[in-house]
Amino acid sequence: MRRRTFGFAAAVVTVAVATGCGSSSSSTGGASPSDGSKTTQVKVGVIPIVDVAPLYLGEKKGFFSSRGIKLEMVTAQGGAAIIPGVVSGQFQFGFSNVTSLMIAQSKGVPVKSVVNGAATTGVAGKDLTGVAVKKDSSIKSAKDLAGKTVAVNTLQNIGDTTVRETVRKDGGDPSKVKFVEMPFDQMPAALDGGQVDAAWMAEPALAIAKSQGARVVASPFADTDPKLTVATYFASTKLTKENPDLVKKFTEAMTESLKYASDHPDEARQTLTTYTKISGDVLKSLTLPNWPAQYDMASLEKLASLGEKDGIFGDKKPDLNALFS
Repeated sequence: MRRRTFGFAAAVVTVAVATGCGSSSSSTGGASPSDGSKTTQVKVGVIPIVDVAPLYLGEKKGFFSSRGIKLEMVTAQGGAAIIPGVVSGQFQFGFSNVTSLMIAQSKGVPVKSVVNGAATTGVAGKDLTGVAVKKDSSIKSAKDLAGKTVAVNTLQNIGDTTVRETVRKDGGDPSKVKFVEMPFDQMPAALDGGQVDAAWMAEPALAIAKSQGARVVASPFADTDPKLTVATYFASTKLTKENPDLVKKFTEAMTESLKYASDHPDEARQTLTTYTKISGDVLKSLTLPNWPAQYDMASLEKLASLGEKDGIFGDKKPDLNALFS
């Protein structure tokens, strides 16, 4: 595999949204559909983080428009908020971390992953997420998070599950970590202001915090599995059955986008400026994820096992083959 916001005056990044309610529309570039067919308007629920850069880059390159798809991206805080939008038909597709999808499916929510989204770099200290603390914090490694307050974007999800695992591996007691829910874009300010002891952040928020002097003490994704599949694009099972042609075209376009982003990391990095406002230094320093075209099923099985251990699935385990096949 190829390698892969901040309510204060000193902030150098803010998430860019077109309206105050959090929607972001993008004009479609590229050629018209090659077969002359009608263009289909497709809404995709996304999180304004580095992971979704291939989607915006693929739109710019015409990978979607050439297949008759006109994209509109709509932002949300996390995958758990996007799933209801996909199921209700508000969005045709959504981007979500895989734990959110597992939780939804285990509760009978009719969703199905259709194409890969992002994976860990597998490199501790240089990954797409990390647990950061203030420079002068007494927290030196993951085990020291026990008894401390850690911000995550969504409770009972991939963030706290993988944080617990990295604490466990480091010899700490994961049951003593106190998690609080907070949007990624608010974490650097909360950490800097002492509202939390640590924050599990995704890029670009992680790069923001580091630019303010924060230290990364754990890389939960890489620590959990160096090939961890982190997030995918998904649809409702209803859409996959009623409009398989649209699903096929979206999957093909997204696969092409993932490969292009992997082969052209500088272009992918620059694409971030189209849906976030990032200063030059932060843009250069943030870590890109891996964007493999295929899922890593072994890592998904490990993540499901951790979720089961944390009790986030209730009585029914997720059916990974049905969800990700």
